[in-house]
Amino acid sequence: MKKATLLWIDLEMTGLVPGTDKIIEVAAIATDWEFNKIAEYKAVVKVDPELMRERMTTEFWKKNSETRDSLMAQNESGKTVGEVEKELIKFLDDNFEKESIPNDEKGKDKIILAGNSIHQDKRFIDVEMPELAQRLHYRLFDVSAWKVYFEGALNKHFIKKELHRAMDDIEGSIEEMKWYLTYLR
Repeated sequence: MKKATLLWIDLEMTGLVPGTDKIIEVAAIATDWEFNKIAEYKAVVKVDPELMRERMTTEFWKKNSETRDSLMAQNESGKTVGEVEKELIKFLDDNFEKESIPNDEKGKDKIILAGNSIHQDKRFIDVEMPELAQRLHYRLFDVSAWKVYFEGALNKHFIKKELHRAMDDIEGSIEEMKWYLTYLR
Protein backbone atom coordinates (compact mmCIF):
# COMPACT_ATOMS: atom_id res chain seq x y z
CA MET A 1 0.00 0.00 0.00
CA LYS A 2 1.29 3.45 -0.95
CA LYS A 3 1.92 5.71 2.02
CA ALA A 4 1.24 9.43 2.26
CA THR A 5 3.69 12.32 2.56
CA LEU A 6 1.35 15.31 3.09
CA LEU A 7 -1.61 15.72 5.41
CA TRP A 8 -4.09 18.16 3.88
CA ILE A 9 -6.52 19.50 6.45
CA ASP A 10 -9.37 21.95 6.32
CA LEU A 11 -11.39 22.96 9.35
CA GLU A 12 -14.64 24.83 9.57
CA MET A 13 -14.89 26.79 12.79
CA THR A 14 -17.49 28.97 14.46
CA GLY A 15 -15.12 31.91 13.92
CA LEU A 16 -11.42 32.71 13.76
CA VAL A 17 -10.41 33.03 17.43
CA PRO A 18 -8.82 29.84 18.82
CA GLY A 19 -9.98 29.13 22.36
CA THR A 20 -13.14 31.18 21.94
CA ASP A 21 -14.34 29.71 18.64
CA LYS A 22 -14.52 25.96 18.10
CA ILE A 23 -13.85 23.46 15.33
CA ILE A 24 -17.17 22.24 13.92
CA GLU A 25 -16.12 20.24 10.84
CA VAL A 26 -12.89 18.46 9.86
CA ALA A 27 -11.66 17.06 6.57
CA ALA A 28 -8.30 15.43 5.93
CA ILE A 29 -6.77 13.99 2.79
CA ALA A 30 -3.48 12.10 2.81
CA THR A 31 -1.54 12.50 -0.44
CA ASP A 32 1.85 11.82 -1.94
CA TRP A 33 4.04 14.62 -3.36
CA GLU A 34 2.12 14.45 -6.65
CA PHE A 35 -1.04 15.22 -4.64
CA ASN A 36 -2.61 11.87 -5.43
CA LYS A 37 -5.23 11.00 -2.83
CA ILE A 38 -4.28 7.99 -0.72
CA ALA A 39 -7.00 8.26 1.93
CA GLU A 40 -9.54 10.72 3.27
CA TYR A 41 -11.28 11.42 6.55
CA LYS A 42 -14.10 13.71 7.55
CA ALA A 43 -16.03 14.33 10.72
CA VAL A 44 -18.46 16.65 12.40
CA VAL A 45 -17.39 18.00 15.79
CA LYS A 46 -20.31 18.56 18.12
CA VAL A 47 -20.18 21.87 19.94
CA ASP A 48 -22.56 23.75 22.19
CA PRO A 49 -25.44 24.92 19.93
CA GLU A 50 -25.65 28.16 21.93
CA LEU A 51 -21.99 28.89 21.12
CA MET A 52 -22.73 28.32 17.43
CA ARG A 53 -25.70 30.70 17.53
CA GLU A 54 -23.64 33.28 19.42
CA ARG A 55 -20.42 33.11 17.36
CA MET A 56 -21.78 32.47 13.85
CA THR A 57 -23.32 35.94 13.47
CA THR A 58 -20.51 37.83 11.72
CA GLU A 59 -20.80 39.32 8.23
CA PHE A 60 -19.03 36.22 6.87
CA TRP A 61 -21.73 33.93 8.27
CA LYS A 62 -24.54 36.26 7.16
CA LYS A 63 -23.12 36.16 3.63
CA ASN A 64 -22.81 32.35 3.84
CA SER A 65 -26.06 31.68 5.70
CA GLU A 66 -26.88 28.50 3.77
CA THR A 67 -23.56 26.94 4.79
CA ARG A 68 -24.00 28.19 8.37
CA ASP A 69 -27.45 26.63 8.58
CA SER A 70 -26.18 23.33 7.18
CA LEU A 71 -23.30 23.25 9.67
CA MET A 72 -25.69 23.99 12.52
CA ALA A 73 -28.10 21.28 11.36
CA GLN A 74 -25.41 18.58 11.31
CA ASN A 75 -24.05 19.54 14.75
CA GLU A 76 -26.30 17.10 16.63
CA SER A 77 -24.75 14.15 14.74
CA GLY A 78 -21.21 15.19 15.69
CA LYS A 79 -18.57 13.57 17.88
CA THR A 80 -16.53 15.14 20.64
CA VAL A 81 -13.33 16.89 19.61
CA GLY A 82 -11.44 14.21 21.59
CA GLU A 83 -13.03 11.40 19.56
CA VAL A 84 -12.21 13.19 16.31
CA GLU A 85 -8.62 13.75 17.44
CA LYS A 86 -8.20 10.03 18.21
CA GLU A 87 -9.63 9.12 14.79
CA LEU A 88 -7.25 11.56 13.08
CA ILE A 89 -4.27 10.05 14.90
CA LYS A 90 -5.36 6.59 13.75
CA PHE A 91 -5.70 8.04 10.23
CA LEU A 92 -2.06 9.17 10.48
CA ASP A 93 -0.91 5.79 11.79
CA ASP A 94 -2.75 4.00 8.97
CA ASN A 95 -1.57 6.20 6.10
CA PHE A 96 1.88 7.64 6.90
CA GLU A 97 5.05 5.57 7.00
CA LYS A 98 7.82 6.66 9.31
CA GLU A 99 10.28 6.78 6.41
CA SER A 100 8.09 9.28 4.50
CA ILE A 101 7.95 11.74 7.39
CA PRO A 102 10.71 14.35 7.79
CA ASN A 103 12.39 14.96 11.13
CA ASP A 104 12.06 18.19 13.01
CA GLU A 105 15.10 19.94 14.54
CA LYS A 106 15.00 17.54 17.50
CA GLY A 107 15.10 14.46 15.27
CA LYS A 108 11.46 13.56 15.90
CA ASP A 109 9.37 12.31 12.99
CA LYS A 110 6.66 14.82 12.12
CA ILE A 111 3.96 15.02 9.46
CA ILE A 112 3.75 18.06 7.18
CA LEU A 113 0.39 19.80 7.28
CA ALA A 114 -0.89 21.22 3.97
CA GLY A 115 -3.77 23.46 2.96
CA ASN A 116 -4.92 27.00 2.21
CA SER A 117 -4.03 29.45 5.00
CA ILE A 118 -3.13 26.32 6.94
CA HIS A 119 -1.50 28.33 9.73
CA GLN A 120 -5.02 29.31 10.88
CA ASP A 121 -6.18 25.67 11.02
CA LYS A 122 -2.96 24.76 12.85
CA ARG A 123 -3.74 27.36 15.55
CA PHE A 124 -7.04 25.58 16.25
CA ILE A 125 -5.37 22.16 16.21
CA ASP A 126 -2.81 23.40 18.74
CA VAL A 127 -5.59 24.49 21.12
CA GLU A 128 -8.21 21.76 20.62
CA MET A 129 -6.17 18.73 19.54
CA PRO A 130 -2.80 18.91 21.33
CA GLU A 131 -1.94 15.23 20.83
CA LEU A 132 -2.43 15.61 17.08
CA ALA A 133 -0.44 18.87 17.14
CA GLN A 134 2.55 17.00 18.60
CA ARG A 135 2.58 14.75 15.52
CA LEU A 136 2.84 17.69 13.09
CA HIS A 137 6.01 19.28 11.72
CA TYR A 138 6.62 22.96 12.40
CA ARG A 139 6.91 23.52 8.64
CA LEU A 140 3.66 23.94 6.71
CA PHE A 141 2.81 23.52 3.03
CA ASP A 142 0.60 26.58 2.49
CA VAL A 143 -1.19 26.98 -0.84
CA SER A 144 -2.06 30.58 -0.01
CA ALA A 145 1.63 31.54 -0.35
CA TRP A 146 1.47 30.38 -3.96
CA LYS A 147 -1.78 32.33 -4.42
CA VAL A 148 -0.13 35.53 -3.18
CA TYR A 149 2.77 35.13 -5.61
CA PHE A 150 0.73 34.14 -8.66
CA GLU A 151 -1.80 36.94 -8.16
CA GLY A 152 0.71 39.62 -7.14
CA ALA A 153 3.66 38.89 -9.43
CA LEU A 154 2.09 37.10 -12.39
CA ASN A 155 -1.51 38.39 -12.38
CA LYS A 156 -2.72 34.77 -12.61
CA HIS A 157 -5.85 33.88 -10.68
CA PHE A 158 -7.16 30.45 -9.78
CA ILE A 159 -10.93 30.54 -9.42
CA LYS A 160 -11.99 28.25 -6.60
CA LYS A 161 -15.52 27.54 -5.46
CA GLU A 162 -16.07 29.09 -2.05
CA LEU A 163 -18.30 26.43 -0.50
CA HIS A 164 -16.91 26.71 3.04
CA ARG A 165 -17.35 23.01 3.72
CA ALA A 166 -14.24 21.21 4.90
CA MET A 167 -13.98 18.42 2.30
CA ASP A 168 -14.96 20.64 -0.64
CA ASP A 169 -12.45 23.28 0.43
CA ILE A 170 -9.57 20.84 0.82
CA GLU A 171 -10.25 19.21 -2.54
CA GLY A 172 -10.29 22.72 -4.02
CA SER A 173 -6.95 23.51 -2.38
CA ILE A 174 -5.34 20.42 -3.89
CA GLU A 175 -6.72 21.32 -7.34
CA GLU A 176 -5.45 24.87 -6.89
CA MET A 177 -1.95 23.62 -6.06
CA LYS A 178 -1.96 21.33 -9.09
CA TRP A 179 -2.92 24.34 -11.23
CA TYR A 180 0.01 26.41 -9.92
CA LEU A 181 2.38 23.56 -10.68
CA THR A 182 1.34 23.48 -14.35
CA TYR A 183 3.38 26.68 -14.70
CA LEU A 184 6.52 24.90 -13.45
CA ARG A 185 6.35 21.74 -15.50
